[in-house]
Amino acid sequence: MELIAATRVARAQQRARAARPYAEQLTSVIENLAAGGAEVDHPLLREVENVERVAFVVCAGDRGLAGPYNSAVLRMAEREIQALRADGGDYKILAIGKKVDDYFSFRRYNVDTAFVGFTDNPTYENAREIAQRVRQLFDSGEVDQVELLYTEFISLGTQSPVVRRFLPLESTAVMAEAGGGDGAALAGFSFEPSAEGVLQDLLPRYVEARLFAALLDSAASEHANRQRAMKAATDNAEELIVKLSRAMNRVRQESITTEIMEIVGGAEALGSDDDEKTFHEPMPAGDAGHIMTGAD
Repeated sequence: MELIAATRVARAQQRARAARPYAEQLTSVIENLAAGGAEVDHPLLREVENVERVAFVVCAGDRGLAGPYNSAVLRMAEREIQALRADGGDYKILAIGKKVDDYFSFRRYNVDTAFVGFTDNPTYENAREIAQRVRQLFDSGEVDQVELLYTEFISLGTQSPVVRRFLPLESTAVMAEAGGGDGAALAGFSFEPSAEGVLQDLLPRYVEARLFAALLDSAASEHANRQRAMKAATDNAEELIVKLSRAMNRVRQESITTEIMEIVGGAEALGSDDDEKTFHEPMPAGDAGHIMTGAD
């Protein structure tokens, strides 16, 4: 399992790196459009002053044997939910991974939708399906905000559970500031039907790209954690084999020593019996009679 996880984490890293240029370019285009003055009134930009209903998109795995990978995200999500409930808010959980669904269903939390069966190898279609449900909840007003909880892949030895605001998206003013605050990048471009129309079409794709990047990070983190967990299990098993082998040899040696001592003791006992019989052996009857006759 350690070798399999090592192979899969390498592929997951490659997929995450391959998907990054698309997400970065999409983000850059949106920032440049906003910097060029494009403004839209999109449902994904809807801000609510008093956030009372929050959807938590929790990403974990379908399987265990991955060290603290699942438990770290689950504990973090539970803390966020409890903090919201303490403030009088309501919540919904979108569970990505069987472990998330099992954990919160068993504890009777409100699991709205569960997406399972793909966490170790997610596709863009999986991200699109999840994003569609998230948008339904947000556009309809069932939730005021969406939080994304997943494990960020930093390096092969470091992965960290994080909480990121997913929806609403940043306003066009913030995007414009991130894009440089001017429209110089768009000077040589014309947009049909308009820059606003292009921005409006790109925002849903932006949501899907962010979610797909989180799924890829989670998958790479899961494989990295499983590789470490299986290596630790292998090392512990080998150490246990050495300890048990020594204990078995010690018991075996003690058993052999006990048997030898019993044999030696038995032989000594038999030798002692032979000596006693030789020392106390009576004279023959004829010899005794002869002696008595002589005395007479």
